[in-house]
Amino acid sequence: MSLTLLQAQAGTIPPVTTDMLVVFGVVLLALFLFVTELLPIDITAIFIIVVLTLLSPWTNVSVTEGISGFSSTATIAVLAMLILSTGISKTGIVQIIGRKMAAFAGNSQRKQLGATIAVAGPVSGFINNTPVVAILVPIISDLAHKGNTSPSKLLIPLSFASMFGGMLTLIGTSTNLLASSVSERLIGRSFSMFTFTALGVIVLVIGSLYLMTVGHRLLPERVPARDDYIEEYELQNYVTEVVVREDAAIVGKTVGDAIDESRFDADIMQILRDGETYFEGIGSKRIRAGDVLTIRTDRETLGSLRELTGLNLVGTPPTDSELEPGGDAQALVEIVIQSGSSLLGETLTTSSFRERYNASVLAFRSGGETIRSRLDNVELRVGDTLLVQAPSDSIDRLSSNPDFIVAHESETADYRTEKIPWAIGIIVAVVGLVGIPWDTVASITGVGAFAAIDLTIVQTALAGVVTMVATGVIKPGEIYDGVDWSVILLLAGVIPLGIALEQSGAATYIGSIIALTGTFLPVMGVLWVFYIATGLITSVISNNASVVLMIPVAVTTAQEVGGNPFAFILAVTFAASTAFITPVGYQTNLFVYGPGGYKFTDYARVGAPLQLLLSVVTVLGIAFFWGLT
Repeated sequence: MSLTLLQAQAGTIPPVTTDMLVVFGVVLLALFLFVTELLPIDITAIFIIVVLTLLSPWTNVSVTEGISGFSSTATIAVLAMLILSTGISKTGIVQIIGRKMAAFAGNSQRKQLGATIAVAGPVSGFINNTPVVAILVPIISDLAHKGNTSPSKLLIPLSFASMFGGMLTLIGTSTNLLASSVSERLIGRSFSMFTFTALGVIVLVIGSLYLMTVGHRLLPERVPARDDYIEEYELQNYVTEVVVREDAAIVGKTVGDAIDESRFDADIMQILRDGETYFEGIGSKRIRAGDVLTIRTDRETLGSLRELTGLNLVGTPPTDSELEPGGDAQALVEIVIQSGSSLLGETLTTSSFRERYNASVLAFRSGGETIRSRLDNVELRVGDTLLVQAPSDSIDRLSSNPDFIVAHESETADYRTEKIPWAIGIIVAVVGLVGIPWDTVASITGVGAFAAIDLTIVQTALAGVVTMVATGVIKPGEIYDGVDWSVILLLAGVIPLGIALEQSGAATYIGSIIALTGTFLPVMGVLWVFYIATGLITSVISNNASVVLMIPVAVTTAQEVGGNPFAFILAVTFAASTAFITPVGYQTNLFVYGPGGYKFTDYARVGAPLQLLLSVVTVLGIAFFWGLT
């Protein structure tokens, strides 16, 4: 007879019920959809709500509880913090810090790495770390190329440092806010603004030292230090210049009609005629004999095109400098698809990308693979990096578009630098008013009314949003553009999943089984198991989803082994916010995936030792600051 069955008969493990089986089924379905992304993550979250409420007799989740995630303090606080982060970015203060960092670092790779960590870490403690990375990616990429350093050496450290910084305060990441809300619901204890700041500082220092020493050596140089996209994307055999002969079949046809795209995977990117280069709006321009066309296609397709249409090759494939003539002409640039982008699930064809953004896609990286042909029908995903050719003014518009991160800083961006004092003051007030011990203030001042003040991050953050609009730091219409609605919907969808785990008894059942490790492990060992398990789960699904799934189980396990439930909640929170071993566990990892030219295994190579190191540091820190029992 199995140990589990013996324990169940003894009453220490509850028997499996139909309710548990149904909830386990919903959880497995959710995990499958999160991992495979058959549906967008935000749509999966809504689907979870529907399933949980339809199966209410077994999940014990009513319609009111099913939609409770939309009114959760965590959801509203994350919404407000995303808006505040947008306001900060509109002032350009992070960009200014980044430029000063670049001036300090110069050509020293060690200084570049140190400056990257020094900016990303502390800033991420007070501004949501996801937009911080989105802002810094172009600055760090430019810093690397100007300093003759491979961006691959700096971009993973940028992402990892932002994760360290996210654990400095309650508002550093949405995961902290969600974990605080779940903790309050389960054990009646939430996180204050600076609950785990001391441990967060330790994690930041230890993690930074690792990146500056061991991690730096493990990072590969995937992207050349010299900014040559043709070489980097290996496009020598995919971008070709041809001259149109007098007898060419395409003479007199428009660029849009010259190539039958149903037969040939090819695009005419630009025309050189009488010393003038034409790129913008060339779809209706008629082709003449003697025109030099730059065509994106592979060698086999080019051979067929030459035979059918009458084209002659011109010398060698064009270089970056030939595709970037300078001045107000077109340029090559990488753009990263953001979370919440309107292009997610679309293709270049269905989104009418060229017409919509006045830009041509030469190649892109998706899931660690560089795609150079058959681009039009590949579905776009978060983190995909597109190499585009576009006029300078189009690139400026792409830079201000919330759908993208442009991996080079725009030199014409119009920041509201005069609003920087307002923005800093508002963030200080949002953080400071929550952190003030009003009881102490009352006793010092003798004003008893202060003792009645009990401000929460939701109140101060929403007040901060109103103040930013009132002072002109952010415009009313920009509020909606600044919110990653996929994150909001994800939070709203996974919160009732945690309720189902708790109310069906599924969390208790899993916790009781995990508690069996307490028969041969001390409480600290069980705590470490939870840290590692949460980190592994976060590596394949959303960090927010892993927190919701693991915290109820952690609380039950802590009670079973006589541990401190709050300590277990903190272990899960830290583990979910420091997922280093894959690019899909955390959004910031996805943002640097393409611009760094990384492979999937690069994250494990650098991140696995770091995650193991921080698992020991964090568990010891939790034991020291909060105790295990």
